[in-house]
Amino acid sequence: MSETEKTAPARERIAANLAAIQKRIAAACRQAGRQADAVRLVAVTKYVAADLTRLVVEAGCQDLAESRPQSIWAKAAALAAAQRAPRWHLVGHLQRNKIRRTLPLLSMLHSLDSLRLLEAIAAEAAAGGDGPPCDVLVEVNLTSDPGRSGVPVAEAATLVDAASQAPGIRLRGLMGMAGHPDAADADPRRDFARLRGLRDDLAARLPDPAMLDELSMGMSNDFEAAILEGATIVRIGTAIFEGLR
Repeated sequence: MSETEKTAPARERIAANLAAIQKRIAAACRQAGRQADAVRLVAVTKYVAADLTRLVVEAGCQDLAESRPQSIWAKAAALAAAQRAPRWHLVGHLQRNKIRRTLPLLSMLHSLDSLRLLEAIAAEAAAGGDGPPCDVLVEVNLTSDPGRSGVPVAEAATLVDAASQAPGIRLRGLMGMAGHPDAADADPRRDFARLRGLRDDLAARLPDPAMLDELSMGMSNDFEAAILEGATIVRIGTAIFEGLR
């Protein structure tokens, strides 16, 4: 059996899942009175191997996300060997000692969560000379859970202001996650509305409100609620690989 024959079922399943997700995105956009192309699908591939990740790209999704820099290093090399060059997004924490190797691979960092990390990225970008700026989203912790990553809501303005002025950085927006779905007071749409409201307040104080155009929010179980509240990027993993495991 050829390699193509071995991967055919997975290829078909991933393509079908992506098509179904795109239909749901389009439906949510219609409900919100938005154009479907106003929302970008980023496929979170952190739970699958490089061969399945490649199938996502071949099915037409060019934006991929990982939560660990090392996974981007490995998968970027594997996909480059297969002549695939997706746009990589980091949605997990970026340790300062991994900045130098990671930044050149990234299309966008979704998880800027501290002034220390901002300063380290800016220093590395400056050392890189005339390379393109690093596109970043400030990650906001929308809950009171100390185990969640992201800057507290009360401190978001300080980090946004600093990122808007940092050399080598291009501030693009905010990222956030809804509260845990099993919580007694779970209400993802409320949480996403809070992030949108915070974005609007912060944008009003910037010299260029377009610095906060992007809202990265919504995953497999709540992306439609996120779109209704203004998400421009949805990060979906489980739904893409449903039926493969």
